[in-house]
Amino acid sequence: MTRALVLRSLMLQIGGWSSLLLVSWLLCLMWMQLLFGRELNRLQTLQLGRDLALNIRLTELTLERYPPALIKELTGLDLVIAVQPPEPEREDRSNDDRRRELQQELCSRLSHCPMLLPAASGETAAVQGGGQQIWIELISPLEPVWLRSAIPATRRWPPDPMLMLIALVGAVIITGVVYLLKDVEQPLRGLERALARVGEGNDPPALPAKGAPEVQRITRRFNAMVQRLAANRQERATMLAGIAHDLRAPITRLQFRLALPSLDATERQRCRHDLESLERITGQFLLYAGGGERETPVVCPLALWLAEVVASYPSEQLHLEPTPVEARIRPIALGRAVSNLIDNAFSHGKPPIVIRLLTSKDGISLEVWDQGSGVPTAQWSRAMQPFQRLDEARGQQGHCGLGLAIVNHVMQHHDGTVTVRRGTGNPGRFAVVLTLPSEGQAKG
Repeated sequence: MTRALVLRSLMLQIGGWSSLLLVSWLLCLMWMQLLFGRELNRLQTLQLGRDLALNIRLTELTLERYPPALIKELTGLDLVIAVQPPEPEREDRSNDDRRRELQQELCSRLSHCPMLLPAASGETAAVQGGGQQIWIELISPLEPVWLRSAIPATRRWPPDPMLMLIALVGAVIITGVVYLLKDVEQPLRGLERALARVGEGNDPPALPAKGAPEVQRITRRFNAMVQRLAANRQERATMLAGIAHDLRAPITRLQFRLALPSLDATERQRCRHDLESLERITGQFLLYAGGGERETPVVCPLALWLAEVVASYPSEQLHLEPTPVEARIRPIALGRAVSNLIDNAFSHGKPPIVIRLLTSKDGISLEVWDQGSGVPTAQWSRAMQPFQRLDEARGQQGHCGLGLAIVNHVMQHHDGTVTVRRGTGNPGRFAVVLTLPSEGQAKG
């Protein structure tokens, strides 16, 4: 049954493309007939003028020695001896233009300009295939002689074979272009849009496999790749969320036991310190598992939003230098990323911490400065990877190497970048810079 459906679909496609080819051929033929038909008729008239000019010269030379009746009998030319040749009963003016063109051609090739008059149809029409009959005046030494000839009718249908061949080539080209647009270009354009969504971290719906067979195979493989990526992302989020969830249960039990009076103050302080470290690790796992990609971006004033983010930190150790500007952000996710940078600055740098919000032609920059030495330049790329702890910069407990990875993950969903900057002390010696696109540059 499936094979029959495939064959039926193939036959329908072949029939459709054949019909398109036929229609394209007819249209090209009509267009070329309109465009080149008159030029072909003109060339035909020129060729007829050359042939008639040769016949007229030979006939006029023969008339100098032989009578017209003998020439007519020997050559078959339709010659008439008359001062005025017989005119047709009904004058046909459909070929007047061609008759004038033929007369001009004869005048240019002969030593004299012969007179051309319309003639009635006769045997010449049957011999030369129809068309308008004309009388051509000949120069004769004894008596006036007229030669009857035919002007071939204007060829409208069937068209010239050369035009038919050129129209067929044009129809093949048009059909090929339509095929490329419909079965190749459109599916590939949809695939390009889906790839852009994947690059932005989104999961596009499965694309329909349509178009050329090669494009269908690429589409099916793309759909399979998107499904694997979504499954891997879901598996990662489930794993990290599960780890964080499993850690919260023992943390809660430890907190309950710390409330009992059986522990001394020193041991209770150690346990509380371990609990804070575990809770910080759990929070980082949850942040990295979420990443903020499901949060809807909104346009908000960054100065007010940043003031809310830093409100919980001591004002004597943290200074804010805002610039009034608006941008499209994910407020919760970006707030967590900024909080991570501030926590790292307090833990591994030296206060005071200075946060600057600046605008430039490249976008909006959010700089977190501290007075410490910061991360060594050679190890910055490693610090951006998840679960990487730098002993030179991190010596305290409660850090699992996800801080900067979370920041980088969040900035990727904002179409932004994470870079570092070093200074001489004003406003700081080391800064992590988050660059966001401005509202006009943001993709939304």
